[in-house]
Amino acid sequence: MQYPKLFIFVLVLFTTAQLWAKPIVVCESCVVKSISEAVALAIDFDTLLVKKGTYKEYNILIDKPLTLIGENYPIIDGEDQGEIIRIVSDNVTVDGFFIVNVGTSYTTDYAAIRVVKSKNFLIQNIVLEKLFFGIYLEKSSHGKVYHNKIIGDAIDEYNSGNGIQLWYSHHVEVSQNIVQGARDGIYLEFSDNITIHNNKSTDNLRYGLHFMFSDDDMYTDNIFENNGAGVAVMFSKRIKMKGNTFRKNWGPAAFGMLLKEINDAEISGNTFEENTIGIHIEGSNRIEYKENNFVKNGWGIKVLGACYANTFSANNFLYNSFDISYNSKLNDNVFDGNYWSAYTGYDLDRNGIGDVPYRPVKLFSYIVNQTPEAIVLLRSLFMDIIDFSEKVSPVFTPDNLLDTNPLMTKVQ
Repeated sequence: MQYPKLFIFVLVLFTTAQLWAKPIVVCESCVVKSISEAVALAIDFDTLLVKKGTYKEYNILIDKPLTLIGENYPIIDGEDQGEIIRIVSDNVTVDGFFIVNVGTSYTTDYAAIRVVKSKNFLIQNIVLEKLFFGIYLEKSSHGKVYHNKIIGDAIDEYNSGNGIQLWYSHHVEVSQNIVQGARDGIYLEFSDNITIHNNKSTDNLRYGLHFMFSDDDMYTDNIFENNGAGVAVMFSKRIKMKGNTFRKNWGPAAFGMLLKEINDAEISGNTFEENTIGIHIEGSNRIEYKENNFVKNGWGIKVLGACYANTFSANNFLYNSFDISYNSKLNDNVFDGNYWSAYTGYDLDRNGIGDVPYRPVKLFSYIVNQTPEAIVLLRSLFMDIIDFSEKVSPVFTPDNLLDTNPLMTKVQ
């Protein structure tokens, strides 16, 4: 196909103009003094360079492909009026801002940055303080939330929001973020094919990570520490959680991680340390637990009802008050080749595997499930005697729940 020479000339001229176009500069002494004004003046794929300063703005609507770059972290102060930045266009980047004072509402989830029905977005190097919701992705995809710091001051659940929230979003990467002091640090609902990598979610009011109805997601190398109730994973399939740390989530209703109605998942290489319960499992099936460390928890793993065809192998159970707790006499799960610090068997053939099977469920854990007040008798001589009698002749605990190949040394 032959193009007219005039068309080719205009195309080259337009392309050259785009290549040499200068960014729109925003500052107190510039021609353009506000971010909203700069967005209105810009054309598609322009760059807005916002100089250091304080910009008292809210309801900034980005409805075209733009790149917003903050120089030396300019402050955007929403003055508690409502949402601060709303993105409704594909191909938008927001980079390098300090955003404060998001409005609080009991009817509207105001966010510092909300991305709505958009693709190919990048939110990075943002510092958020005095927020309601932090970064909120709504029906958006193929984007990245990278290297942001979100510091909330949540006191009550009813008037606080989540640090990073994804709702009906997919193919999004959330990585290298620090979230603390929010209601839930990271929250996902109906969001598939999400990668959560190398984030630190601590000191949040409720959950460090909370997701529901979200399939085919991967969580790697994150730290979830000192959150109100730990991490909750519910009603999802084909989840992979690798190399994460769940630490110091203490409280009467706290756990390192809660699994509820989770199927066909892989949980490997994680550390559960100093939690009330390392993993609390309900109605979850066909999950492979391998090479995890359960260290100094109240309960390493607590299993409640309808959990089938799960395998536990090459895990380290180290100095937990109770390694495994069951509320049923039936067991359809496999424990094989784990290391148990409480194992007192021997290895005469020196093959690294104990010659005597190990029964990880203590009768006392069954008694505590039935009567929580009995926990005051923990480590008493009487409890040691009845635990020994139950190992010899199981009556209340599952007869077939044992590790036939307990390891003599820790899995490295």
